[in-house]
Amino acid sequence: MSFLLPFADNWLRATFTDISRYVIFAVGVWLALWVVLAVPLAGRKIREVRPPPRQLLTEFACSIRSIMIFSTIGLLSFGLFHAGLMPGPYIARDLGPVWFWTSLMLMIVAHDAWFYWTHRLIHDRRLFRTFHRRHHRSNSPSPFTAYSFDLGEAAINALFVPLWMLIVPTQWPVAGLFMLHQVVRNTLGHSGYELFPATRDGRPLLPWLTTVTHHDLHHAQAGWNYGLYFTWWDRMMGTENPLYLERFAQAVR
Repeated sequence: MSFLLPFADNWLRATFTDISRYVIFAVGVWLALWVVLAVPLAGRKIREVRPPPRQLLTEFACSIRSIMIFSTIGLLSFGLFHAGLMPGPYIARDLGPVWFWTSLMLMIVAHDAWFYWTHRLIHDRRLFRTFHRRHHRSNSPSPFTAYSFDLGEAAINALFVPLWMLIVPTQWPVAGLFMLHQVVRNTLGHSGYELFPATRDGRPLLPWLTTVTHHDLHHAQAGWNYGLYFTWWDRMMGTENPLYLERFAQAVR
């Protein structure tokens, strides 16, 4: 049984790190926006309604469960690496610092595509109740909604990193930075306050990035805005909510 000890140790360390990231950002964003800065940022609040405390607690518990699933599926990468079947981290290390940052950018772009298409898939009525209903019970999202997933959705999201690490030479620190970026964007994207900069005429200053309003509209009207980090898939596939720019302008007035 001693061969299981490295796996148990890796799982515990990964789970602790990922839960710590989630707690720091979810609690930090909630405390900063919903408590400390609630008055000065009142004009940037997307919805007047505030989720009840019970919803926040449920989201927190479901997010912790999802993170444990992430760490469990992440053992695939750990096992393949230690079995010598995943040489990518060694290859990436020899490619130098330019590839380090390039691989991070590519990983984020690839994950956005993975998320868009798997997200659309689990919105199919035959899959929705099993895979995605939990997340949409948060009709009015909060920072704690970030990883509030059903078990199946958590597994789908968790599979991306092992698949990427197996196919594309990527250093382990890059994967860590990717996970940090993911939790930051997810937490901010569900924060309920429009935090992204706008032009003078009330349009997104960075139109290729999904804003808080962009994802908030998905929770309000589920048939639109499937993208996670970028808007280009929604624009190319005609799934961007036609009210998006109007609602964004209202949120940054």
